[in-house]
Amino acid sequence: MNHPETGRTLAVGDLAAAAGLTVRTLHYYEEIGLLHPSLRTSAGHRRYGPDAVARLYRLTRLRSLGLGLDQIRRILDDPAAGLVEALRQHAHAVDERVAALTRLRTGVATTLARIEANHDPTADLLEVLTTMETLENPLKKRIGILVYRDLAAAHDYLVETFGLLPGEVVLDPAGTAVHAYLYAGDGVIWLHPESDTYQLKSPLTLGAASATTAVLVDDVDAHYAMVRAHGGDIVYEPTDQPYGYREYSARDCEGALWSFMKELTP
Repeated sequence: MNHPETGRTLAVGDLAAAAGLTVRTLHYYEEIGLLHPSLRTSAGHRRYGPDAVARLYRLTRLRSLGLGLDQIRRILDDPAAGLVEALRQHAHAVDERVAALTRLRTGVATTLARIEANHDPTADLLEVLTTMETLENPLKKRIGILVYRDLAAAHDYLVETFGLLPGEVVLDPAGTAVHAYLYAGDGVIWLHPESDTYQLKSPLTLGAASATTAVLVDDVDAHYAMVRAHGGDIVYEPTDQPYGYREYSARDCEGALWSFMKELTP
């Protein structure tokens, strides 16, 4: 039977253990106004009821996404107003970190290759310094931009048929799609409407594609099977190319050419 003073509540130590946290962390959350105990006993002990436990669960889920404690507090206090924007900001921050790590990986790999080909210690040092300069390159991030007649339809096709991750379709006050974006691995792809001003036309209008978008995948054959099952317009089946990649190509709903590939291992 529950004690009348504590009822359906947990002691701070029990809650911390269940949540995989420390008692000190729960005390800190209380200090900054993020999580308060439901009551205190006559002896001053903290007790946490169902509402507090539910709030802590939401808190830990949001924390696992990498959100800051200030953002989490705003979301928990006003979830309708804060969650979408906070996640959008977090996604942007993740994109920036991925781009920075990609630059770092490229610089380190380049330096390693040059050092392995040159055994002069002085040259090695110069290569390291060159890499440091490369990492300060003001070019921070790449965004692919593709042109379509129907941005919303293209966005949905690329998600449903090619398996790209959805982003957002932006509408003007009249309800016309004026911008869209989605994700392909660590890259962001913008979808741009046709424009006479900038002489931008969809392959559907031109009757031909002037470029190819290449996406690296874990399993070329599995991706090919998925696209084919969705009725994708396959240009050629998975093939081992002489330049070291297994790949296949397909056209999207407006005729843009895509290649999906993976580097061949020796």
